[in-house]
Amino acid sequence: MNATNYKGTDKMIFGIVFGVITFWLFAQAMVNIVPAVQADLGVDLTVLNVAISLTSLFSGMFIVVAGGLADRFGRKLITNIGLILSVAGSLLLVLAQGPLFLIIGRVLQGVSAACIMPATIALMKAYFEGAERQRALSYWSIGSWGGSGVCSFAGGAIATYLGWKWIYIFSIVFALLGMWMIKDVPESKAQTTGKFKFDFGGLAIFIVTMLAINILITQGADFGWTSIRSIALAIVAVVGIIVFVMFERKRENALIDFKLFKNKPYTGATISNFLLNAIAGTLIVANTYVQVGRGFTAFQSGILSIGYLVTVLAMIRVGEKLMQKIGAKKPMVLGTIITIIGVGLMGLTFLPGFAYTVIVFVGFVLFGLGLGMYATPSTDTAVSGAPDDKVGEASGIYKMASSLGNAFGIAISATVYAAVGAFASVHTAATVGILVNVLFGVLSLLSILFLVPKDSME
Repeated sequence: MNATNYKGTDKMIFGIVFGVITFWLFAQAMVNIVPAVQADLGVDLTVLNVAISLTSLFSGMFIVVAGGLADRFGRKLITNIGLILSVAGSLLLVLAQGPLFLIIGRVLQGVSAACIMPATIALMKAYFEGAERQRALSYWSIGSWGGSGVCSFAGGAIATYLGWKWIYIFSIVFALLGMWMIKDVPESKAQTTGKFKFDFGGLAIFIVTMLAINILITQGADFGWTSIRSIALAIVAVVGIIVFVMFERKRENALIDFKLFKNKPYTGATISNFLLNAIAGTLIVANTYVQVGRGFTAFQSGILSIGYLVTVLAMIRVGEKLMQKIGAKKPMVLGTIITIIGVGLMGLTFLPGFAYTVIVFVGFVLFGLGLGMYATPSTDTAVSGAPDDKVGEASGIYKMASSLGNAFGIAISATVYAAVGAFASVHTAATVGILVNVLFGVLSLLSILFLVPKDSME
């Protein structure tokens, strides 16, 4: 089929959504099955926390690379490569008997997500226009934000009644369905000239820097925050960031084109997206706390988050309609405020059993309502601000913000929860861990207020 005549279809949309949920639903379900995985594989909790954050970390590290490759060599090609990697990573988790396959599988799932996310957003921009594009991006958001809402409930239910490995069997099925549903979509590439030169130097600096930050966050308490190893990692992280920015600014084919950030709406959407995804740390703290501190099963803790699932799915299309009527900034601001309130409620661990259960349920409802309202206006703001020949790369940076925010949010929250729990009650640890996520929300709100103009298309 000729790409110039092709118009996106619902089958294409659902195929893409199936691909997106292999990360946001199935890979992310690991946050709610920590006790089950630990009991089955006998791995140390520290190793398990690293495995949980690795998927988002590797997604974040390679997503810009994948977005650039998608623009150059084909968005459908990179999407299919991502789906194949998803199948491979999930299969390793199904076969895991110890930490080795668990770690490798989680890494492959991260690289898979790096391929799928920017390539599928670019496909939607290529084959949908105007209101239809906004509708398609709403469904993409349902796959990502909605998938992250479903993951806690679905992961808990599957782990409780079928076994945690069935989560990744379902992931394989959905990846294969996604490949089948997009098979008729023509290839889409950016119009490029000249020889392709890959920025291996920038990628190497970026990977070393991100790994140093992640290891410092997840292992710093075990190393000792003032130990030689922790100090060395902190130095590598700071120097790495400085060197990366200086290195990239001088390169014509940079891994990250910092000129994209001259567009204030794009910058505001990307920074706020990073910080709101960091709030995913709430999921691991709240789910672990109600299981360890309140005696809930994985399924029961998943039930607590069912309100998140319902409201995030319902509000994504509402956010789309609000954006079309009043612009992107107001729903982004209101959605973020509601999210902050919802997360804050979950930190009220001093409440007795039933009262706390009700408060957490309400908190998850508000959490989903806020994120659902924020999702489509933010994504459309980022995509609309990107030039056509850079949409894959720009989408990659935007979704890199999602993945790295998710990885660092989970790592920081889990680390704070464990560190406080070492000298205080599990209730205090949960409160402090959740307050960290409230801070992420406040910073996200400030980035929207100061960077996204009233009319996000300016």
